[in-house]
Amino acid sequence: MSGRLEEMPGEEGYPAYLASRLAQFYERAGCVQCLGADDRRGSVTAIGAVSPPGGDISEPVSQATMRIVKVFWALDSSLAYARHFPAINWLTSYSLYVDTLRPWYTEQFGETYMRNREKAMHILQEESELQEIVRLVGQDALSPADRLTMETAKMIREDFLQQNAFVDEDAYSSYAKQFRLLDIILHYDAVCRDALDKGADMESLFVISAREKIGRAKMADVKTFEADYAAITELMEREVQDIIAGGEEE
Repeated sequence: MSGRLEEMPGEEGYPAYLASRLAQFYERAGCVQCLGADDRRGSVTAIGAVSPPGGDISEPVSQATMRIVKVFWALDSSLAYARHFPAINWLTSYSLYVDTLRPWYTEQFGETYMRNREKAMHILQEESELQEIVRLVGQDALSPADRLTMETAKMIREDFLQQNAFVDEDAYSSYAKQFRLLDIILHYDAVCRDALDKGADMESLFVISAREKIGRAKMADVKTFEADYAAITELMEREVQDIIAGGEEE
């Protein structure tokens, strides 16, 4: 590339000023005072799409971009092939605005919102590590607690992160609905872990009717989701308690 421009080559043949040119583009984004009126303010959002050869984000354009931007969505071809959309890899993507937005989340939903987010990310990270073991020795070698981690991570991926752009209820979701849906999934994880500690049968916990209802919960109507989610939570707790009671009787 530098040779075509008859310039001094930098890293991997890109121009030495690659990073500064990228920075000039992204620094156009931000809040602006509009000309013509003192009280008119606007904003410019820049979304850059970088497609490195072979998906290798260690190459100069990707690395220079990641040093500038504060939000990075890593599109994963393996997720796309598995028909998981949006195909954004949750482990390599990041946002540096989390701490900035934390006070707003706390004001709107309390401390639980950020606690749930951190818990969900921890479960997804654990799943990635457990998948290495599963590939080597199979899922049956996992402990009941690890099997529950895999099941909860699957629920987070399929019932919370995965979206269908052609279904109105799934294409868009309010913060309140997102918060309640993730809270139900993590509550399922918590009550099941408590049940496992009390000797409940693991397979029975995975096939309760509330588990299926959670899988369809994101399709709940925006006007009734609060009542629907409360009913699912009540059913889930009752079914888990029945399984615990059945195990104790045996």
